[in-house]
Amino acid sequence: MAFSERVTRLKSSLIREILAAAQRPQVMSFAGGLPSEAMLPVLEWEDLPVAFGQYGMSEGEPALREALAAEARALGIDCQASQVLVVSGSQQTLDLAAKLHIDTGTEILLEGPTYLAALQIFQLFGADCLTIPQEHDGPDLLQLRARLEKHKPAFIYLIPTFQNPSAVCYSETKRAAIAALLDEFGVTLIEDEPYRELSYDGVNAIPIAGRLQRASWIYTGTVSKTLAPGLRVGYLIASPDLFPHLLKLKQSADLHTNRIGQWQALQWIGTEKYRQHLVQLRDFYRVRRDAFQQALERHFGELADWQVPQGGLFFWLTLKQPLDTRTLLAEALNRDVAFMPGEPFFAEPERNPGNLRLNFSHIAPERLDEGLKRLAAVIRHAQAAQAA
Repeated sequence: MAFSERVTRLKSSLIREILAAAQRPQVMSFAGGLPSEAMLPVLEWEDLPVAFGQYGMSEGEPALREALAAEARALGIDCQASQVLVVSGSQQTLDLAAKLHIDTGTEILLEGPTYLAALQIFQLFGADCLTIPQEHDGPDLLQLRARLEKHKPAFIYLIPTFQNPSAVCYSETKRAAIAALLDEFGVTLIEDEPYRELSYDGVNAIPIAGRLQRASWIYTGTVSKTLAPGLRVGYLIASPDLFPHLLKLKQSADLHTNRIGQWQALQWIGTEKYRQHLVQLRDFYRVRRDAFQQALERHFGELADWQVPQGGLFFWLTLKQPLDTRTLLAEALNRDVAFMPGEPFFAEPERNPGNLRLNFSHIAPERLDEGLKRLAAVIRHAQAAQAA
């Protein structure tokens, strides 16, 4: 059977495999980035126009594009609706950007760690992924400059606000410095912000895309974390030089994004109802984050280090006694606990052992303590065996 050369680089999604294994009702899962079903809003459909069952525009519904552009301008991004492309979840943005920029051997820059699915897409298209180490307030600026001076990357992919998986939120200083570096070296920015609205401690920084003077950029977001992932509605906003190419790539992919999901998103974006929903969502997840932090202190205080996330859906733990956390999965699942190993979030997983990503939004509070207790026991057992 004849397949493309690209298929040799195709990897299955470890997250999806773990979620499939964690479907048993007794499993206490910290694995996926799932919103809490208790906070999925009730969606009303009675007023859906019949015409939305017809084919639509590749760019997206005009009213939704206007609403998204207005939201972006309020964040500090100078843009018009003509720069907005509605996509099938922000994951599609990464696919379109990869098709636009990557050939086999194309160099790109990424945070270390970075979003696993982005790494998957970029490597599938043959990218040479160059990593910038992540510090507590964003990328290491000295290493970023060194990479920019030595290489000519097609783009840099960043998740500045409550990064997945590390939960890091870039400081104002680093946002400004990164924008200045990208302008200086003329490197395109892909800025991914799916968690921006899930801010629990008042963080509301201007996106890096809004600070650029000369460099090209793509800014992407989604309603999956704030409304319902089942709608599959995301968006990208691109600098005028990139937008026409992204639109053509979208047309060749799926013609247009789900119009019914777009209509539903339009009933929320920019409304008072949506603002109230976001307030409730932040309050709900803040309580879960704080409960998770307390349980971690009880069970992981001697095992790992971590920062309390200011937003998003994850804690990122670094084990004090490193080991390959992928080796813990089978035993954890045997004890009805699921988690996400940290190694796959790095371009070079073998060189980065000893981290775990734990989701705090989805698991019921009454099961939280027992789940972390069991996971800690799995780690202690493995570390003892390693030391023996």
